Amino acid sequence: MQNIRPLSRGTDPGAVEILIQPSRGLASLGLRDLWAYRELVLFLAWRDVKVRYKQSILGIAWVVVQPVVTMIIFSLIFGQLAKLPSEGVPYPLFVYAGILPWLLFSQSLTRSAQSVVGNANLIKKVYFPRLVIPTASTLAVLIDFVVAFGVYVVLMGYFAHAPTLAVLTLPLFVALGLAAALGVGLWLAALNARYRDVAHAIPFLVQAWMFASPVAYATSLVPDSWRLVY
Repeated sequence: MQNIRPLSRGTDPGAVEILIQPSRGLASLGLRDLWAYRELVLFLAWRDVKVRYKQSILGIAWVVVQPVVTMIIFSLIFGQLAKLPSEGVPYPLFVYAGILPWLLFSQSLTRSAQSVVGNANLIKKVYFPRLVIPTASTLAVLIDFVVAFGVYVVLMGYFAHAPTLAVLTLPLFVALGLAAALGVGLWLAALNARYRDVAHAIPFLVQAWMFASPVAYATSLVPDSWRLVY
């Protein structure tokens, strides 16, 4: 929450003083301010992408390596050894479809939760809506998702598996995943600035959350009593 008032006499007539105070109660998210600083959001998101792969030998290829290697490991363990069902879809294609949205969610959550502490110097230098930083960190992961999704298109061609009309709902699910990650990430970002134990708990939380979610297995294996929770 901020109060804007003119400065005292003897100063620039157009100068104002901005007093920033913590909000109390059910405060607004300040989405209007976020829209006003949308160019800064895009700039910080692009900066995060460039910094992440700067001085990296493989560069943005790491975006493809991680889901592909995870797909291979899951296919060997859960597909070949455990013989988990894949709803009539080739298991590598089935599990990659689960890995993609999970990486989008988990990486968005992790980076947004650590964004405030990681940009502490920027926050101290100049005022802008604090929601900008976690939002930019979340949007930066969207670029990784788009690149990794290209591999999924190649896999569909390799296994001769054509998509159904349900693919038209993909943008809605992507937006839902980003919103869920940002929602949790905002709480964790505030807690991480106050209690640094949160930074150590996030990797454990994400790992446990992955195995609790139907990423490597079908939702048909979930008991009916837990289906609504999932």
